[in-house]
Amino acid sequence: MPIDFSAFRRASGKPHPLVWIAGPCVIESEEHVRRMACAIRDILGDFVFKASFDKANRTSGDAYRGPGLQEGLRILGGIRKEGFSILTDIHEPAQAEPAAEVADILQIPAFLCRQTDLLIAAGRTGRIVNIKKGQFVAPHDIHRAAEKVASTGNSRVFLTERGSSFGYNNLVVDMRGLKIMRDAGWPVVFDATHSVQLPGGAGAASGGQPQFIEPLARAATAAGIDGIFVEVHDCPEQALSDGPNALRLSLLAGFHERLDAIHRLVRSFEPLHVPGPPRV
Repeated sequence: MPIDFSAFRRASGKPHPLVWIAGPCVIESEEHVRRMACAIRDILGDFVFKASFDKANRTSGDAYRGPGLQEGLRILGGIRKEGFSILTDIHEPAQAEPAAEVADILQIPAFLCRQTDLLIAAGRTGRIVNIKKGQFVAPHDIHRAAEKVASTGNSRVFLTERGSSFGYNNLVVDMRGLKIMRDAGWPVVFDATHSVQLPGGAGAASGGQPQFIEPLARAATAAGIDGIFVEVHDCPEQALSDGPNALRLSLLAGFHERLDAIHRLVRSFEPLHVPGPPRV
């Protein structure tokens, strides 16, 4: 069954497990996504499998984008029939309905997080919607995107932090933003791999600093997030998209164990509420 992020709110006072979203950046082949999905499930147990049928915002126009809408959804549909929950990106309003037939969660890419028509189309499908916070959007502003989705009557929305632009070809994560977004009333997920991306840092492609994936993920988990988003690849140096910032599959088990331990410890304490400054 797909994971319902609306159940994550803390009204009951009971801790919930850390939700995991994992998979390769893009569909490279049907065989590869099936192999990756099964390998990740062996490590994580219940999780949401993610892969994109199209990467419409590659640095270079010559870069691999994926198999496209029709073939990509066919492949993801086959994975879903094997019992996996599915997350995939949509880039245009017209993609929302066909993607919703296959995916449990529709993802709004960071660069498109303010596109009203796209947000409304995703909300109208009734699927869970993941909004990636744009690198250019303040944490105290992204709730407005969630409200656009909720205006359709669909409040099954969560927000994902993936770093903020810090000069050219660099990102930084402001851990204060995680609390700010959660305090706005929406579940928050931390994207541990795109947060270490160096956008356009490899010339015709993006670079990355994967050595910082776990330190940042540990800090975010300690800050009280609801889930972890991590792109995983069995051979990152051969990945067709975002390999430089992907987590190697062989490292996932230890990564999962350590983050779950931090999450259990954090949720064993009552959350500390420190009032913020009054709004003016």
